[in-house]
Amino acid sequence: MKKFFTIITALFSSISLSAGDDFCGIRNTAFQAGELLTYNIFYSVVGIYVNAGNATFTTTLERVNNKPVYHVVGLGNSNSSYDWIFKVRDRYESYIDTATMRPLKFIRNVDEGGYKKYENVTFNAQTNTAVTNEGVFKVTNCIQDVISAIYYARNIDFNKYKVEDKIPFDMFLDNEVYHLYIRYLGKETVKTKYGKFKAIKFKPLLLKGTIFEGGEKMTVWVSDDDNHIPLRVESPITVGSVKVDMMRYQNLRHPLTSMIKWR
Repeated sequence: MKKFFTIITALFSSISLSAGDDFCGIRNTAFQAGELLTYNIFYSVVGIYVNAGNATFTTTLERVNNKPVYHVVGLGNSNSSYDWIFKVRDRYESYIDTATMRPLKFIRNVDEGGYKKYENVTFNAQTNTAVTNEGVFKVTNCIQDVISAIYYARNIDFNKYKVEDKIPFDMFLDNEVYHLYIRYLGKETVKTKYGKFKAIKFKPLLLKGTIFEGGEKMTVWVSDDDNHIPLRVESPITVGSVKVDMMRYQNLRHPLTSMIKWR
């Protein structure tokens, strides 16, 4: 589940970009306060997928240090009937400056198969530092956290990229800066549990974790409209594979024009 949020993070070697080229200065036109996205997580060992968990993302408008911020909360839970296999109770929070789309604060409280982690991070853009419950760490310009990267990337104009282009970004997690990227794979139609959509397809470079393997093994589809909401995620995991489908949405900023057919 740790990588479920990083998944659903991804975005973007033929062009030479620095992390600041697309991850600095974009204005938010893709989402709004009040948005709700709900996902079902399906697990398979022998090719038959069963509903093993769910995840939700909510966005509200608040203030931090007298600045308006998007407070995004991501919750991930395994279904109680599958807790004996791998129990997950994850909560991620990001406070994103509405003007710069950079995170001001990040909270991570996870329980994944007995692995527990609490992380509280305050970002200082003036000094390029991250203050955590374990110290002060130097970060790169335009650093993102797990959640802010997803919402920042939803505002990227995919039309200016070619198939196989990489879009790099830097992420701070576990007191380290990771240099990641998303490999753009073009556009196609995808059929999910919710319906059929026109979609943008890519593979994120993931960190090796408790559930997901590292590398470019995960595939993500997002809506090919102005919302760029994640529609489907597929990935092998330590044992078996997972498929994540968007099942519900509320208060999107734009009409979901990418949807071709409901269910």
